[in-house]
Amino acid sequence: MSLIDDMLRRKPVETLQGDAAKGGSGLRRVLGLWQLTAIGLGGIIGVGIFVLTGTVAATQAGPAVLVSFILAGIASAAAALCYAEFAGLIPVSGSAYTYGYAVLGEFAGWIIGWDLLLEYALIAAVVAVGWSGYMQALLDAAGIPLPAWASGAWGSTPGGVVNLPAVLISVLITALLAVRMEWGARFNTLIVAIKIAGAALIVIAGAAYVKPDRWHPFMPFGMHGVVTGAAVVFFAVFGYDMLTTAAEESRNPQRDLPRAVLLSLGIAMILYIAICLVLTGIVPYQTLDNPAPVANAFIRIGLPWAMVVISLASVCGITSVIFANLLAGARIGFSLGRDGLLPGWFAAVHPRWRTPHRSTLLLGSVTAVAAGLFPLDELAKLVNIGVLGAFIVICSAVAVLRWRQPDLHRPFRTPLVPLVPLIGVIFSCWLIWGLPWITYVRFGVWLVLGCVLYLAYGRRNSRLAIVS
Repeated sequence: MSLIDDMLRRKPVETLQGDAAKGGSGLRRVLGLWQLTAIGLGGIIGVGIFVLTGTVAATQAGPAVLVSFILAGIASAAAALCYAEFAGLIPVSGSAYTYGYAVLGEFAGWIIGWDLLLEYALIAAVVAVGWSGYMQALLDAAGIPLPAWASGAWGSTPGGVVNLPAVLISVLITALLAVRMEWGARFNTLIVAIKIAGAALIVIAGAAYVKPDRWHPFMPFGMHGVVTGAAVVFFAVFGYDMLTTAAEESRNPQRDLPRAVLLSLGIAMILYIAICLVLTGIVPYQTLDNPAPVANAFIRIGLPWAMVVISLASVCGITSVIFANLLAGARIGFSLGRDGLLPGWFAAVHPRWRTPHRSTLLLGSVTAVAAGLFPLDELAKLVNIGVLGAFIVICSAVAVLRWRQPDLHRPFRTPLVPLVPLIGVIFSCWLIWGLPWITYVRFGVWLVLGCVLYLAYGRRNSRLAIVS
């Protein structure tokens, strides 16, 4: 077969559905609807709920920041609806990688899988560094400061050698995911519940101090500011894609995965909009341009206890983001290994724990080393282009498969195809266009490495190549 034929070979949807029905992966099916939803919420809601809402209001949208979130939510919902259709149609691990493989071909699937490996590992490492910052602030407040050598990577803080808290949280969550999935899922559900309860408490407490006249003028920076704000907050309204990587650990994936995708985005949007309304209603939006706008706003109105609630919710929020990304990255590695595009070592399932322990431990180790030893501010920008690339693939693939196989049974159907997928593609392309050029360079290097690896290994060792 020619190179082009190899790159375009596809895994039939019917074969994937049969594999899912047989349940032969060896993974333990322990996740219900709310545990899946918690994974999605863990990926979507991070510390940004207490930061982006204020900074975007102060610098770009004013009280109309809630419109920015609504616009971003509509764009994100277009991709979420496409993810929901595929999650019900192809309930196997791998998420966008598997969906792309089934519809657009092996090479497209490989590229998006390779892309997602980088994305999830980088998000986990960057967020672990952020978790360390919050934890060190709490330790300092308690009079237990860390020694300088353990407080940050070399070059990031004076005297820093390793970011020890970032390493420890990465190792802890990796261990939870590697040993028993249900333990990790229960832990994640608990911290997500604490995070949401903290955000809800802030909304309820602040509602009594809202003065509607603070919402005027509603759009001080004009519609341009609102749209620019939507581009900024868009990165706070994705993360539901991570729960679809756990399809083979879901008890009823065809029913629960689509519901969990839409539930997680819906709950997150309600919280974001409520925080926007309260925050811009209790203090003038001009005062929110600072690193902790929600906490400072509540101090201004005489509720300093809110700082404690926000700190606790932030630590829980960041922890759940690390959990969701390590889970998702390990399942992508597992799927690539099972399909032969990476060595089969990655697809090993522990005989007792029934988890993809090797890919989990490897990804967790990479995350711990990166978070502990390297400044990650610039690398974090790669995350944006990675997730947007995945959105483009998913939205395109939904439209292509509707045209190619319209009669497939779809437990959930994306409405208004091809309009909804087109909205997702256009918005994602627009955001990619606005990224700095250095992001393209770094992402290009990663893709070149991926192409070399595919040509040298994946093309010949793919299970589809062996079968044919």
